[in-house]
Formats: sequence, structure tokens, C-alpha cells
Amino acid sequence: MRKTTFAFVLVFICIASASAQSKRPMTFEDMMQMKRLGETAVSPDGKWLAYSVTTVNLDQNTKTAELWMQAIAGSNPESQVPFKLAVGKPGDAGPQFSSDGKRVLFLSGREGGQQIWLADFDPATGATSNAKKLTSIATEADNAKWSPDSKSIIFTSAVYPDCPAITESDLATGNSCNHDRDAALAASKVKAQIFTHLLYRHWNHFTGDKRSHLFLLSVDTGAMRDLTPNDPHDVPPEYPTEPLGCGCAISPDSKELAFTENPDPVPAISTSAQIYALELSNPSAKPVKVSTSAGGNFNPAYSTDGKYLAWRSQARAGYESDKFRLVLYDRAAKTIKDLLPHFDNWVDEFIWSPDSTHIYFTSGFQGSEPIYRLGLNVGRFFIETLSNGEYSGLAISGDGRTLVASGMHVYQPSEVYVMQFPPQGHSSEYTGEHQLTHLNDALLAQLDLSGVEDFEFTPRDMMKANASRTKSIAPGGVEVGVSESVEGVQGFLIRPPGFDPTKKYPVKFLIHGGPQGAWGDSWSYRWNAELFAANGYVVVMINPRGSTGYGQAFVDGVNGDWGGKPFTDLMTGLDYAEQHFRFIDKTRECALGASYGGYMANWILGHTDRFKCIVSHDGMFDAESAFGSTEEDWFNQWEFRGNPWDYYGKPDSENPFRKWSPSLYAKNFKTPTLVIHGQLDYRLDVSEGYQLFDTLQLLKVHSKMLYFPDEGHWVLKPQNSRLWYKTVNDWVDQWTKEPASSR
Repeated sequence: MRKTTFAFVLVFICIASASAQSKRPMTFEDMMQMKRLGETAVSPDGKWLAYSVTTVNLDQNTKTAELWMQAIAGSNPESQVPFKLAVGKPGDAGPQFSSDGKRVLFLSGREGGQQIWLADFDPATGATSNAKKLTSIATEADNAKWSPDSKSIIFTSAVYPDCPAITESDLATGNSCNHDRDAALAASKVKAQIFTHLLYRHWNHFTGDKRSHLFLLSVDTGAMRDLTPNDPHDVPPEYPTEPLGCGCAISPDSKELAFTENPDPVPAISTSAQIYALELSNPSAKPVKVSTSAGGNFNPAYSTDGKYLAWRSQARAGYESDKFRLVLYDRAAKTIKDLLPHFDNWVDEFIWSPDSTHIYFTSGFQGSEPIYRLGLNVGRFFIETLSNGEYSGLAISGDGRTLVASGMHVYQPSEVYVMQFPPQGHSSEYTGEHQLTHLNDALLAQLDLSGVEDFEFTPRDMMKANASRTKSIAPGGVEVGVSESVEGVQGFLIRPPGFDPTKKYPVKFLIHGGPQGAWGDSWSYRWNAELFAANGYVVVMINPRGSTGYGQAFVDGVNGDWGGKPFTDLMTGLDYAEQHFRFIDKTRECALGASYGGYMANWILGHTDRFKCIVSHDGMFDAESAFGSTEEDWFNQWEFRGNPWDYYGKPDSENPFRKWSPSLYAKNFKTPTLVIHGQLDYRLDVSEGYQLFDTLQLLKVHSKMLYFPDEGHWVLKPQNSRLWYKTVNDWVDQWTKEPASSR
């Protein structure tokens, strides 16, 4: 993204207006028709891309994934026509090529529970054949990963730790025990549960008695071994393996496994996941911890030459949003080094080049997520930015010449992009970039999607902080100041379809969650900025203190200050937009937020009357009650500086749980408010929504509550999503669509 000059904006508006005459605003049904890119994999020779595509059937309320194959390079476009895997079935997922390029593994539930399947692959034609099921484990298989020698597969499965280990010798016994336990639980008329530890529920489900274990599977013999039997550090299966996949890597010689595990006995108050190394060739070997930081350590990856192990590391314990550093472990010297000590933004994901001379990584930077290249040449480290945009899902071919990534924009959902490089040993400059997949081109060509513009403003408290500046690397390899000394706070604006600069438009003011998150040039199906603009609104989004992509001190700016500087950043940013975009009607604005954005919507409700309406989705209403009903206790302990009882007897001004609690400002509530909450939201319990709605009703403030009995922190079911968008847009229309005099 680049800031536009006024003259350029006028030219852009004229061109866009002429083009928009043949296009139409996007509808919710359009968004549901769009094909959704899933996992991707690149063949070792760099010639083929396997990927997952999910299609939504709105009438049937379903989402179905299928696996596709496509040539990455060819002499003409016809050679890159995608085709479905011949061995594929609806619902298949997780495609991966073996390192010898002769086979493809994938996950499928076509015969019941999800298992690992294997098919032959023809590198000349891209054809797959002879699919066969590799596993029949009662507890199902997930997160499958090839060993580099193509002889074994690592996968995870949630098992009952007190059952016999599911190993080569006890496969039948262990399978039977786990199967019988699941069957008895399903058949029981008693659904009560007994809890003896915290994190008994997570996100949208109760964790139960199962724990996630790592398994080693022989491709040729089918022999299976539980690598973590009777693990004293067993943790609920969704932490850390669920959000991070396998969270593991296999050494180039296929003799060692590195994996992520939280050793703390109470994972609900700990973010200190550690990296362990396990010798695979010795069944009696025990995991050895190799990470040393007190914070979280994630996503280990071996260099291709086997000398190093890299991972993402956080320094501070208990803080899930501490800076994600990129560290390098020398396996021979057993030393750890921070590869980017002066890089102040997060390393979000990374991969090694096949020759072990470079690491490619993505990092948020001011509303974008570009790809960087880090060179490791004779101890010299340098940064090059390969591409701007929102990129993820990095993959690279075995010869290092083809880098693949998923890229998106606010006006386009994810597509696969390809970057080509010269042969190894030649110039390191990449020779080009192009979009490979075109899943939604025909539909997008019909829609009037304006894209996003960015702007910057400086809150007063920042004006004095710019004297001392920390350094970071911006796109283009230029060092810029960030963190507490950033020059300003960034905002974004989207114009409505058929934009007329002579008209005044109402505003939807979107507030992001996290709070450590960010708005930017990205697509979303849950909070789609283009869809919010489609029915005649200007959409304004601000990245206040706490947002990522501006340095760690900026991220930390929200800690212990939830309703302080972030609130003033948001209000100052909206003031700036009103002053500089004259087509905004500041008398017709609605604030909308979810999660932390929902908290901020509730905070706004008690601290300003500038908005004509508010939408609060899954927001915190009472900080003390939210502390007792959430599941990840480390979050509130960090953000509110301890436990509620630590402040008993102290004045509210010294108690973060009361100082920043929206509930204590209820006497100021006047703005019409739509409350939305899901019964299965265990991050912010549904009671937070009930309390807010109850308070609004008793205060006789115009209010409505949309309750989902079958949704968690996010609204995911297609028809529920349709109801969500309709209810939200109708509510905003009711209070802002027409000028006050007309209403």
C-alpha cells in the first residue's frame, strides 16, 4: 500500500467511476460463492502445486473441501489448467508430496474417522493413482508430515493416556481401549463431567480426558509407535498442537524429531511452550529440551544441511503477544542465537532455502504482510523484501527455484502466487512473480470493490516520543523507526461502490480484536470490509496501540491500558478521517467491534455519545467476571496485571479489573446497541453478552441481542453468517442510513 496524493485520488475516482458503471456491489451471496483456498504443497521438482479448495453450499449450510493439482510452470496458460486429484474425494485435506516426488499423502474421512491416505504420483503428468489407507487408528489421525527419506510419517492423535500405548506391539489393545472409551462415552445417558485441572474447556469445546500424542508410522510396513507414551507433560490436545498443527519437524537424515510442548503442569496460566528433540532411531530415547527462553517457542525447522534448528521464540513468560523472534540453534555447539536482534516486528512464519543459505519469512508491517529473505552468508545477515501484500503459507521447491505463497488483498480472497529464482549458485535475485491460481476471477470481475486507502495521524502523546527511536526493517530493506517512537498511528478507509465525491456517506467504524491484531490489506469472511461498504457506507479502520506491525513497544502499548491510549487513538483517528475525507457524514456513524473490539465497543458506550449506534460482538463487559469464566487465564493475568484478588481493598483507580471495566460506566449508556454472542464462546463467556444486554434493557437504551446457541468466538456456519450480516447491517441502517432529519 502507498499513500495517495490528492491529484491521484481524483484520477483514480474518475477511472473507478467509469469502470463501476458496469459493475455492481458485492452481496453476501457473492461472498459465499467464492472458492476458498486452503493448504498448499509444492512438488520437490517445483513443477506441481497441490492445494485444497473449499466450496460453500449456502442452502445446505455446508463447507466442502476438495484437492486440486495444477502445473506451476508451462509454455502456455493451457498447461496450467487445474484439475481435481483423480484419487480425491470431497472432504480430503492436507496434501503433501514425498521428498522423492513419487507419492502424495492426504487426510480423508471417506471411510469414517479421519485417517492418512497415500497415492502414487506421476511427476510428468501430475496424475495420482492407487490410493490406499495407511492408518486405522481408533482416535483418528491429523497433522501428517513426511520424513525427509520418505520412509516414515509423523502424525498426531488425541488418545486416552491411561489406555495401553498404541505402538507396534500393542496396536490392537490400545486401539480397542480407546475405541471402547469413546463408544461408552457416546452411549452414556449421563453427560456430566468432572474437572480436576484448568483448561477443561478451550475456544468452543470441552477438552475431556484425551491428550494429543505424536506417532511415527512406517510407510512400507504400517508399523506405528507412540512417541510420547505416558508423557508426564500431557496437555489438552488443542494446546499447543491444535492451533499450530504438528508443531514439529524432522531432521534431514530422518533420525531426529523436534516438537513443541508446554511442560508446565497448569497450561491455563502458561504460554511457555518449549522445543524438544527426540532421537527416532532409539525407541527408549527420551525427549531433550533444547529451547531456553521463558516464553513460548514454536514451529521448529531444520536447515537442509542438518547443522541448525530454527524456531520462533518469545522471551517473556505469560505473554502470548510478546515479540516472535527468529532464533538459530547450532546442533553441534548447542548454542542459540537471535538472528534478527534489531528487527522489531514479529516473525510470523518461515522456511529454509534448500541450500541452507537463506531463510524466507513473513512479518506484519503497517497493514501488510510481506515476504522477507534473510541471508546467512559467512555470519553476515541481511534483509531483502520480496513482495508487499498479505502473504502466508510459504512453500519452496527442492531445487530452491520456486517459492510459493498464498496472497490476499481487501478486494480479493487468497490466491497462490509464485516467485521464481535463478539456479542455486547464480544471482540470488528473484526473476519474477505471478499469480498462479484464479479461483474467483469471473465473479470478482462483476463486483465493484474499491480497495483500501491508508492514512496516518499523530496522537498528542506520541509527538514527544519521536526523539529516541528504535530500529526495524521496513519493506525495501530500509531501516525505519518503530515501537513507541512511531511517527503516527495508521488508519484505513474503504469507499462505497459507485462512489460520488459530492455526496455525504454514513460510516461503519470497525474495531479489530486481539487486542494484538491489525487491520490491513486483507480479506475476511467474518468481518469483510468490502461487504460492509457495499450498501453505501464508508468504512474506517484504525490500528491503535496494541496493533501488530509497528514494533513491539507499540504492541505493548495496550497492556494494562485497555481503555486508555487505544481508545484515544481510535477517537483521534476518526477525528482525522472526518476532517480529511469531506464525504464522511460525521452525524451518521456506527462503531462495530468483536472480541477486544467488542470490549472497546462497550467502553465507547460508556465514554462517548458521538456514535448513532454500536455493535458489540463477543465483547468483555465486566473484567472481573470475564476473568473467572475464560479458559486461557494467562491472557487476563498479563493484560490486567495479575488476579482480581491482588487488588482487593485498593481503590478502583489502582485496580485494572475495575478501572478498565465497561460495566462500571453503565450510567453513561445511551447509544442504541446490538449485542451478539455465541453459547460456545469459552474465550469470552456468553454471560458477558447477557450482562450487557440486561443492563441496556434495564436502562431503557434501545438494544437488541443476537444469540447463537451453536457458535463460538466466531460465527462459522454459512446460514448463521448470513443472519449475522443481515442483522448487523439492518441495525446500522436503522440508525444511520438516513440523515437524522429524515429519520
